[in-house]
Amino acid sequence: MRSEKVVLTVAVTGSFGDRSIPGLPITPKEIAESALEAYEAGAAVAHIHVRDMETGEPSMELKLYEEVVQRIREDSDMIINLSTGGGARFVPTDQDPVGFGPGSTLCAPRKRIEHVVKLRPEICSLDVGSMNFGPRVFVNSLAHVEWMAEQIRDAGTKPEMEVFDLGHIEIAHHLVRTGRIKPPPLFQLCMGVRWGIPATPFHMVIMKQALPTDALWAGFGIGTTAFPMLAQSILLGGNVRIGIEDTLYLEKGRHASSNKELVEKAVAIIRILGKEPATSEEARDLLKLR
Repeated sequence: MRSEKVVLTVAVTGSFGDRSIPGLPITPKEIAESALEAYEAGAAVAHIHVRDMETGEPSMELKLYEEVVQRIREDSDMIINLSTGGGARFVPTDQDPVGFGPGSTLCAPRKRIEHVVKLRPEICSLDVGSMNFGPRVFVNSLAHVEWMAEQIRDAGTKPEMEVFDLGHIEIAHHLVRTGRIKPPPLFQLCMGVRWGIPATPFHMVIMKQALPTDALWAGFGIGTTAFPMLAQSILLGGNVRIGIEDTLYLEKGRHASSNKELVEKAVAIIRILGKEPATSEEARDLLKLR
């Protein structure tokens, strides 16, 4: 039986863009405050990246994650979902195909999950497959993914497996079969990223059908597809995600002023489709976090 409640995640800041983007949260205080505003508007989960406070560029600094987590935990019971996607970008040089070009961030898997092992959030993202990602390669070798999944499991955190194509779902099946991911597995269907699966209703149906039968899942699209894919996910019985990480626009030609504004529109769509946004306490039950 489908739940009448939908878990809404706010993707607060992401790993692209800088201070030139109006309203983009940069500092730990800004990121936490934006998450808390979204919580008050109806988001049950905060998906968190951190950024260098001076440049606004993506960061993997543990102390930044610590501050964001502390601020959110002090003022709410919001579910925290920390990103582990940092440290996976590879940009080869033209002269040396294995040389690191500008924009490469590749690092050891231990560094990618350091903050998860230390802070033990209820959820963290886990990118399970490699792909061309815009002008760069997003590198997630199977051996590293297997090891990170084991460490995340042992930390007591539930990994949200981010899948950008059908082959990624096959890797996820392997992680579940080998016990590296505890059932029921949690998925995020990432639609519309360039060179990943397109953001269309047809492709979301295909992705959903490929999931394990006991899977918990949400779906999102980026850019102009963000709200159409949010509605499609609800119609297919999934949970949803919205935020400045995924789209800068509230509607065509109108920039969103904040994550709160995006979440408010998402809540309106959820209700138009006959559902209600889950509270954080309800989301813990729905996502089997207890």
